[in-house]
Amino acid sequence: MLSYILFVFGIVILVKGADILVDGAASIARRYNISDLVIGLTIVAFGTSTPELFVNVAASLKGNADIAIGNVIGSSIANILLILGISSAIYPLTATKGTVWKEIPFSFMAAIMLAVMTNDRLIDKFDFSAVTRSDGLAFLGFFVIFMYYSFGIAKKTESDEKNVSEEKPHGLLKSIIFIILGLIGLGLGGKWIVDGAIFIALQFGMSQSLVGLTIVAIGTSLPELATSAMAAYKKNVGIAVGSVVGSNIFNIFFVLGISSLIKPLPFRPADNLSTGVVILANIMLFATMFTGRKRVLERWEGFVFLTVYAGYITFLVINN
Repeated sequence: MLSYILFVFGIVILVKGADILVDGAASIARRYNISDLVIGLTIVAFGTSTPELFVNVAASLKGNADIAIGNVIGSSIANILLILGISSAIYPLTATKGTVWKEIPFSFMAAIMLAVMTNDRLIDKFDFSAVTRSDGLAFLGFFVIFMYYSFGIAKKTESDEKNVSEEKPHGLLKSIIFIILGLIGLGLGGKWIVDGAIFIALQFGMSQSLVGLTIVAIGTSLPELATSAMAAYKKNVGIAVGSVVGSNIFNIFFVLGISSLIKPLPFRPADNLSTGVVILANIMLFATMFTGRKRVLERWEGFVFLTVYAGYITFLVINN
């Protein structure tokens, strides 16, 4: 009974934490003339990736590689197809030129790197496939490059980027407190949701891999969903797009990098299908920037994302 209570309470804390985090982050962006996009790519993306990091570290320490890898792969898919799908259904999401030609391709490169690093059996003809410690160091190296890029554009605002919100920014201390409280809410809410979801799912005899790709992945992606949906509702579209793209990069390069340093993570060849879906999701996101209105993820495109995601989850459950 306690697991069910924490699951429900976690959702409430999560949504409120996301609301506070967006307010605090957007306020700092307005105060220092930092674009919503950069705030989304850094502070918000890191905060919303906290549940994935927590779950993966715990899973690595316990030797639950299927949950650790499945969580990252599943979250990367959910971030694009589910979260951007829902967010764009709330309000069409406009991306900057930088997002289209830099951040999204960087996320796509992360997906390609994931496919390469997890296929030692196919590429090197080894007897097994795993994300090793050397792979983890390579992931973290790319993560450092991404952070260098993000802070490099922190003071640059593109002429075609608009901060729709014209609200007066909060005081600096209040904004920082909002961000801290929001991150705490996201972390606690995400943990309680995942704990409850795993308990519920395992009662139905689901495999660790399926739990990682679905229940845990969706559970740890709820901060991104809550944050991006709230940002879309408030028309802070830079945060909505930036937090999702940034979170995917964080998940693969940082979360998986740290996890594999703790303990190498064996990879099941059967999960190559899901890795392929990560690549497909990134291709779809890039393609939608040139269909319909340029650099806008429109509502109908969001519904296409949701349909593809529903089909993917249905396939996984049927083939459990």
